[in-house]
This record gives sequence, structure tokens and C-alpha cells, in this order.
Amino acid sequence: MISRIILRGSAALGALALASAPAYAGTGETLLKRLHEKGILSDDEYAELLAEEQAQAAPPSSAAPMERAQETLDSSRMVRMTESGIGMEVGPATIRFSGSVNGFYVHDNPDTPSATTSVVGGIASVGTRNSSAVRNGLLPGYLTVSVSTKQEGWDIGAFFGLYPGINSTAWGALGANNGGQPTALATAGIDARQTYLTFGKPGLGTIKIGRDIGLFASEGILNDITLLSSGTPGNNVAPGNTTLGRIGVGYIYTDFQPQITYTSPKFSGFQASVGVFQPLDSLTGPAQSNASPGVQGKLTYDGKLGGIGTRFWVSGVSQKHDIAAGGSYTGKGLDLGGKVTAGPIAVTGYYYTARGLGTTVFGLFDTDALGNPRKSDGFYAQALATFGKIGVGASYGESSLHHANAADVLANPDLVKTNSSYVGQLRYGLTSWVTLIGEYVHSKARAHSGNAAESDAMALGGILFF
Repeated sequence: MISRIILRGSAALGALALASAPAYAGTGETLLKRLHEKGILSDDEYAELLAEEQAQAAPPSSAAPMERAQETLDSSRMVRMTESGIGMEVGPATIRFSGSVNGFYVHDNPDTPSATTSVVGGIASVGTRNSSAVRNGLLPGYLTVSVSTKQEGWDIGAFFGLYPGINSTAWGALGANNGGQPTALATAGIDARQTYLTFGKPGLGTIKIGRDIGLFASEGILNDITLLSSGTPGNNVAPGNTTLGRIGVGYIYTDFQPQITYTSPKFSGFQASVGVFQPLDSLTGPAQSNASPGVQGKLTYDGKLGGIGTRFWVSGVSQKHDIAAGGSYTGKGLDLGGKVTAGPIAVTGYYYTARGLGTTVFGLFDTDALGNPRKSDGFYAQALATFGKIGVGASYGESSLHHANAADVLANPDLVKTNSSYVGQLRYGLTSWVTLIGEYVHSKARAHSGNAAESDAMALGGILFF
């Protein structure tokens, strides 16, 4: 009896170890025969175990092999590769990974003597010395993970995005977007700017809840050629997570914001989105205690006319700001633009106008000290020609800010009036993942008082997407 227990235990362990290995006919029978010959198994035990071994080794019925195989598979535990992209299917869910890494050598040259002139809110570098940096461009690196599935007729999704820079960050009020800290033993910052869920149906549209890119001005940055490169460096002496690109030199940065947003299905090329957003305080205006959410909306159209591809858009934002000391103002803005692609040539135009939004980013110089809103506007125009692996691009843009009233003029004479820049860009597609980029940028800032600053920058590096 003890021998039967030992043999059955050994057989069980052997079955587990060989579950995924090919079967070899007669192996079990040979083992039983040798145990019988050595006297470990009696004649009756040998006969009984041999019969069991032969029964287990018998091939399944040919009547329904697929049905028998399906009965042994638990689909909720199956792992398969996705048909496209980098990812896998785990049971009912699809998990996908994507990412980007970039770096640029940026040399910035302030144009003395004018670079030492004060412009409050100017984007041109100031000082009398050149600077060099190895840094991220307008994009930091990123790693995103998406999980999608279908449950009870609903398309369900979750998304997480981590954006690490390559430069060390001096942590402060702006987190990973604070200024840089080019010293030993410092560390780069991780900007966890995306985390949201989605649910929807093809005929009903999609609801998004969480933190993601805003609607107003999002097309401005997503269609900007400096998104993949450097653009205006900003602080190049102690670089933070990113350069400025065309932020503040053609559009206001849309930012990544907490939101609940609905996006419609596409109807004849048209698609609409509208959402409520976490209200933002002013960065430079009076203290606030905002009670109402922000509201943003966007309408896009994608179409083709012959061999010409088109994308047009219009978006808007509105938010009431409640000043802690009393009173209120409403920050609002409207933008519109379009991109036309004909063969290897893509041309983009963009324009915005705003009141109480500020310039460069939401809430920067949006009001005077008393909460009187300032107007702002801006635009950019660009063209990109791609011939095989080589792309050549150029763009010009500017952002303007206006005083709130005569008292504001007297109190802030050096406030920026216009930030502008020219960009020339050369791309080379080394592989389907890697693009090498060289860029020249001339930036200029002018104050209402007449003060001005100019700088020239060269950037050379590359960006990888997967």
C-alpha cells in the first residue's frame, strides 16, 4: 500500500512537471514494469496501475476534439500578443504600452546689448553670456499604459501617463515643472500628468473622467512642429523638464487638467467635445476662492477634397474667478485653426483671442493687481515638407498681451507686449522609431515701454517613439 501511495505521488509530480511537454508513449508502462520486476509492486498492484496508465495515455475521442480542448482552457487566464502595437491581451482585456525618449544639445545666445533690457513676461533669454545645455525638448520623455475591454456592451478604458525628464529638477510650487537644478546628486522629475478612465459606445460617444490634456488650445500645441523639438529654450542655464516650444509664442499652453468630458461619435467628419474642469486660480492676480468649475469645448472636422487632407477646429474656454477680497471676473478664450496636407506638404494656421486668461500659461498676467482682466491674442503659421526620410519645416508666431486700463499702464510699463519667434527645422527619419532633428530659433520679447530682448538658439538631437 505504501508503495502505491509513493508511486501515485511520484506520478502526480511527474504529471505536473510534464504537463506542457510532449508525451512519449510507453514511458509510464516501462517504469511500472521495472518496479514490478524489482518486487516493489505486487502482481495485483502492477496490473491495476498498468490499466490506469493505459487509460490515461489513450487519445481523446476524435468525435469532438475541439470541444474537449475548449473545456480544458480558461480564457480568462489566456495571454496573447496584440495584433498591432506593443502590448498583450490578458483574458478579456487589452494592455498596450507606448513611450518616447528625447534629448537635445541646445546652445542659446542672448543678443547683447538688448538682452539685458527688462521685459516682464518676456520669453527671450537675457544676460550677457551664452549658455549650453543637454536637455529635453518641448516634450519630456513618457511611458503610457492603456487598458481596454468590453463589458456589458460598454467600451471601457483606463489610461496612465508618466512623463520623466532627463534634467534634474529643483522641486517647488510647480513640481516637476519647476526650474532645473544642474548640480550633482540631484534627480529628474516625473510629471504624472495623465490618469483617466473612459466608457462609451460607438453610437453614443465617450465619457472621460480624470486628468488629461485640456480642450481649449490643445490643437495649437498638438499641430506645432516644435512639439518634437525644442523651440524657444526658456531657461537654458538651469533647464527644467521641457523647453517652451511655441508656448507663449503663438498659443497659450492648454495644460493637463482634472476634467469630466464628453466626446461625441464622428458625424460626416465632425466631432464635438465638451467638459467641466477643475477651476484654476490666477498665478499673478489677486487671491481667489473659486466656486464654479471651468467649461471647455472643441469642435473638429476631418475631411478630404480630392487628394488634399484637411483638419479644422474651433475651441473655447470660460471660467468665473471669485476674488477673495470681493468681486469677480470671467476668464474666457476662443481659438480656431486648420491644417491642410497636399502630398508631402502640410500647412498649418492658428489664431486665438482671450480676456482674463493671460499669456503663455493659464493665469499668468491675466489681470492687474485689482483683478481687472487683460486681453491677449496670438497666432502662428507653419509649413512642413517631407520627402522620404527628410523633412524641412519653418514657422513664425507671436503672442500679445494688453494692459487692463490706464492705471495698469502706469503701474506696469515693462509688462510684455509681444513675444515672437522664427523657427527653421530639419528632420531626418533614421528609422521608424527614431527621428534626428536640427533647429534654429530666433526669439524676441518687446515690452509696452519699448524695452526689447532677443536671443538665438541652435538645437541638435533626436526623439524616439514606440
